[in-house]
Amino acid sequence: GKRDIDSPPVSSSADYPDLRKHNNCMASALTPAIYGRLRDKTTPYNWTLDQSIQTGVDNPGHPFIKTVGMVAGDEESYEVFADLFDPVIKERHNGYDPRTMKHPTDLDSSKITSGMFDERYVLSSRVRTGRSIRGLSLPPACSRSERREVERVVVQALAGLKGDLAGRYYSLGDMTEHEQQRLIDDHFLFDKPVSPLLTCAGMARLCFFRLDLDTLILRHNNEKNFLVWINEEDHTRVISMEKGGNMKRVFERFCRGLKEVERLIMERGWEFMWNERLGYILTCPSNLGTGLRAGVHIRLPNLGKDPRFSKILENLRLQKRGTGGVDTAAVGDTFDISNLDRLGKSEVELVQLVVDGVNYLIECEKRLERGQDIRIPPPLPQFKK
Repeated sequence: GKRDIDSPPVSSSADYPDLRKHNNCMASALTPAIYGRLRDKTTPYNWTLDQSIQTGVDNPGHPFIKTVGMVAGDEESYEVFADLFDPVIKERHNGYDPRTMKHPTDLDSSKITSGMFDERYVLSSRVRTGRSIRGLSLPPACSRSERREVERVVVQALAGLKGDLAGRYYSLGDMTEHEQQRLIDDHFLFDKPVSPLLTCAGMARLCFFRLDLDTLILRHNNEKNFLVWINEEDHTRVISMEKGGNMKRVFERFCRGLKEVERLIMERGWEFMWNERLGYILTCPSNLGTGLRAGVHIRLPNLGKDPRFSKILENLRLQKRGTGGVDTAAVGDTFDISNLDRLGKSEVELVQLVVDGVNYLIECEKRLERGQDIRIPPPLPQFKK
């Protein structure tokens, strides 16, 4: 709450959070000096440093992933609080320096090679990204009227999607339990909005006060392989997905659909948040740049138990999750494998990295099946520090 005008100011050291037991990028980067410098600053939308870091203060760490520990409330957060965001971005994005580097964009899916996986191992393939509408607060800071404005802008634009991208809408507020369960089973909706990383940033999908069911919209095409979420963790989430191992086709549909969504939004006088240093601006710094996560659900009964598995993934710049989303453990021998990086490499580069990496994992699995040895590949290079 706000201080009484006549009370003496509270020193920044008295407000400084206790992060001694925390394992996230924000906790690693925050110092009393940075906190003192930024604590009383606000963005034009009145977003503060304390609001940005609350998710990282409330969540000391994550069992599988070193989390970022902070979110942006608007596009300007990344500038106003750059003294903290920049080192967090540099740690999370493999040494990418947002002060000196420029982010590339490339949505030419014809450049992908070897994008068809062995379907004895790869069960499904998907590519997703997020986009934010310039001039509106990001979801952690969105008022209900702003969420309705996001919905209005995007729903009107998506009405222009034709052909295999045309489809139907669901409002989560109008859904029956049965319909919600069907979406969970199809991996369109993750089971319960329980990621604590989202909840305390004000963004739990179904049960937290900041995100209303009546403004959370899912649109999918008739084939259910091109989806747009509206008003989830980001203003929009664009997803291309299908069963099987044809990542090249999934990425082709993703690029075509995403370009069409952007064209339709710009036709209505809006644009996506973007700058040449950070690429596309999204709520979580982990998604800056491309915002792209290209992933597969893959069966690895032998490699999944091998003590070298984690190191192989690390060197290939890949990340493993459970198949139910960021906060779930792997079920049996099936893993969700995706690119670790988002920023500093183009969409084409990241999808090719996943294609090459997943093919390497499949080759390892086949070698282990035959009783042969595998090797840990050399690490992919970091950005020059």
